[in-house]
Amino acid sequence: MTLKLYNTLGKKKEAFRPLKEGTVTMYTCGPTVYKHAHLGNFKSYITADLLRRYLTWKGYKVKQVMNITDVGHMTIDDVADSQGEDKIEAAAKKESKTPKEIAEFYTKIFMEDTEKLNIAKAMVYPKATDHIGEMLGMIDELVTKGYAYQADSGSVYFDVSKFDGYGKLSGNTIEQLQAGARLEVNPEKRNPMDFALWVVNPTHIMQWDSRWGKGYPGWHIECSAMSMKYLGETIDIHTGGEDNIFPHHECEIAQAEGTTGKPFVKYWVHTRHLMVEGKKMSKSKGNFYIVEDLEKKGYDMKAVRLLLLSGHYRSKLNFTDAAVRQAEKNVKSLMDFVARLKEAKGKDTEGAGKAAGAARKGFEDAMDDDLNISLALASVYTLVKGVNGLMDEGKVGAKGARKCLEFMLDIDRVLGLNLEKAETEWLPLKGASQPIQELLKMREGFRKKKDWAAADRIRDELVKQGIILEDTPEGTKWRKAG
Repeated sequence: MTLKLYNTLGKKKEAFRPLKEGTVTMYTCGPTVYKHAHLGNFKSYITADLLRRYLTWKGYKVKQVMNITDVGHMTIDDVADSQGEDKIEAAAKKESKTPKEIAEFYTKIFMEDTEKLNIAKAMVYPKATDHIGEMLGMIDELVTKGYAYQADSGSVYFDVSKFDGYGKLSGNTIEQLQAGARLEVNPEKRNPMDFALWVVNPTHIMQWDSRWGKGYPGWHIECSAMSMKYLGETIDIHTGGEDNIFPHHECEIAQAEGTTGKPFVKYWVHTRHLMVEGKKMSKSKGNFYIVEDLEKKGYDMKAVRLLLLSGHYRSKLNFTDAAVRQAEKNVKSLMDFVARLKEAKGKDTEGAGKAAGAARKGFEDAMDDDLNISLALASVYTLVKGVNGLMDEGKVGAKGARKCLEFMLDIDRVLGLNLEKAETEWLPLKGASQPIQELLKMREGFRKKKDWAAADRIRDELVKQGIILEDTPEGTKWRKAG
C-alpha cells in the first residue's frame, strides 16, 4: 500500500511520491530559542519525528533539517515590521544577558529535551545567525526581480501583490485579507500585508551589514534560505504546527518561489494544537507545561512520548494526568510483552505467528493512511492481548515468540520507545500475598517429591489468578501476567 499524506497545499490526502526515488527531503520548523519549548511545540516535533521514522521504516533515506531561530522572530508576527520587538532581544534585556547567551542557553535545553523524548536527531540544525549571507542573497534576488522593495527607512519588504500565488496554502488571499483584516497601518508599506525581509532599526542589539544598511532579517526569510541551502530549491516535505500556516509558511512560499521560479514544497504537513485538561495551554490557566515540569510531576518520558504521538496529528489531543497515567500503563504493557517473548518456553502453535502477521498488516495499513497512529497502535495492543493469553496457556514457543518479537522491535523503530531494553521484573516469594505464598510453597513441596502433575495443577491455578511463574536455580519467582 502507498503512503498517503494530507497535504495542506492541496487540502486533501495525496499519494506520497518523493522527488527523487528512495530519498526524502524534509524541513521541520524548529524552536525560537528565547525560552523553553513547551508541550505544544513538542507535539509538533514528535509528529515530524513519527513521519521521519515511518519513512525510514518504509525504506527511504530521509534528509531532515530543523532550524534554530536565534534572530528575527517578531512579537507581532503577522506584521513583522520595523516596530516589532525581536523575541531574542526582549529575553536578553529581561535576563540581563546577551542575545547569544540567551540563544545558546535555550538551544542546549531544547536539545536535552528532544533527547529525553527520544526525538531522532536531524541531519543539521542550522542557526539563523549563521546564515545571514544566504538570506541577503535571497533578498537581493527578490529586489532585482521586483518582488521586494526598499522603504525610506532602509527596511526591505516583500510586495505580496507581485506574487500571484499568495494565499494558496492558507486560503488567505490578498482580496480576503483586504476585506476582513485589521492590520496595523505601516506607512512604509505599499500594502498592509507586505512583510519584512530586512529590518533597519538602529535600536536593535543584533546588526549586520547589507547594501540596504545595517539591520537584521525578518522571521520568514530564514527558513526559506536555510531549506534551500541544505535541501535544494524544491523539497518533499515541510512540517510545522497549524499556527505556522499563516503567515509564516505562506510567506516562505512567496519568498522561495519568487526567488527560484520553482515550486518550494511538494507536501505540507501540519499538526493541530494541543489541549491540556480540555483547555488551550496558557500560563494564566496554570496548564502551561515544559519538559522540566513533567519531570517534576514524576511522569515517565516514554509515556509522554507515547501520549503525544498516539493521537492523530490532524486531531486535537487532550493532555491530562489521567491520559499520561494510562500511557504509562500502556508502555509497561508493551515492555512486559517484549520481556515475556524473550523468555517464552511453551509449545509452538500457529497462533502467535499468525497474530504477528495480522498485526504487521494492520500497523502498516493504518500508518499508510495519513499516519493513522491510533489505529496502528490498536493492532499492536490486539497482538499483545492475544499472544499474552497464548503464553499464559503455554502455547507460544521459540518460533512464535521470535516472530512476535521481531515485529515489536521492528515497529519500535517507528514508535521510538526503546522496547529492546525490556526485561521481565520477577518478584521474590516474600513479595506475594499470603494465599499466593501458600500455593507457591505447596507447589515447591510437590516439585521436591517430583510430583510434576500436582505442581502443574497449582501453576495452572495461579495462571487463572493472573500469576506467572519462573523456576530458577535460586528458586521459583513470580510476576503478574501482562
